[in-house]
Amino acid sequence: MKLVLWLVVGGIVGWLASIVMKTNAQMGLVANVVVGVVGALIGGWIATRLNLGGGALVSFILAVIGASILIWILKLLKIFK
Repeated sequence: MKLVLWLVVGGIVGWLASIVMKTNAQMGLVANVVVGVVGALIGGWIATRLNLGGGALVSFILAVIGASILIWILKLLKIFK
């Protein structure tokens, strides 16, 4: 059940980050999920480095920030335009 929750939340996070970074038309469902899950890992890493704590909302926002950072890096590598 936790895996399904990770995939659903990852898809939502990736979708929101793709809207923020203006790559929504280029990304599909699988890309949104992958970017969302990896973005959550990046956001968690940032949170531990900055000693940020918080609840689900803070974690969700950090996941969107992490996913946006990942999309930005992918844009630098010319994977997304």
